Amino acid sequence: MLHVGFVTLFPEMVLGACEHSILKRASERSLVGFRASNPRDFALDAHRTVDDRPYAGGPGMLMKPEPVAAAIRSLADDDAAIVVTDPTGEMFDQRMAGELSRRRSVVFVCGHYEGIDARVAAKLATHVLTIGDYVLTGGELAALVMADAVVRLVPGVLGDPASLQIDSHHDGLLSAPQFTRPSEWEGLQVPPELTQGDHGAAERWRRAQALQLTRTRRPDLLARAELEKRDVDLLSSFVRKEPGRP
Repeated sequence: MLHVGFVTLFPEMVLGACEHSILKRASERSLVGFRASNPRDFALDAHRTVDDRPYAGGPGMLMKPEPVAAAIRSLADDDAAIVVTDPTGEMFDQRMAGELSRRRSVVFVCGHYEGIDARVAAKLATHVLTIGDYVLTGGELAALVMADAVVRLVPGVLGDPASLQIDSHHDGLLSAPQFTRPSEWEGLQVPPELTQGDHGAAERWRRAQALQLTRTRRPDLLARAELEKRDVDLLSSFVRKEPGRP
């Protein structure tokens, strides 16, 4: 079982989200367990204070290290991955999701206000991660995004493990477009390569579409992908077909 913990000022927010869809089914099948710990429960004063003004001035408040660290330690075992959500962190991606899914325990630490005293990450974090180049009100939504991506990679969570093989980012590329019935909808047809029963043709079409979509939308991914010769040939054919090229 993968143990997933959340350090958050809003336990009901994250645990409520875990009561739906894939996350709920994973929990019901004892493949994943979810817990939350509130830093306010570890505050050192009667007012349950978890924030204070930053040293040297500046706007807003920071989460204090003592209650946050105590909340982390209430959830983490010696082998736990401790993930602090922060806009300054490394970009979370599918590779990182796979790495975390193989751990026995993952604790997501959700910042609030202007963030968490930096000593918490320096002392306890194994990862400092962000889900994008923008700032959220708190770390809860980012933690839930990462938890969802991690949990679906745990063996047995998905009904059909083959689903993972066609995911975007599984092999470093975006996935090809997919279609279902009816074959014609509002004047748009399903590509014939997918309807003629030729599995080889369908697979070649999907690969070509994945390459072209990645080239158009995420050239940074294509630059890092490990391509085969057939992939290079497919990409070359797209380039030759573009307007203005011989």
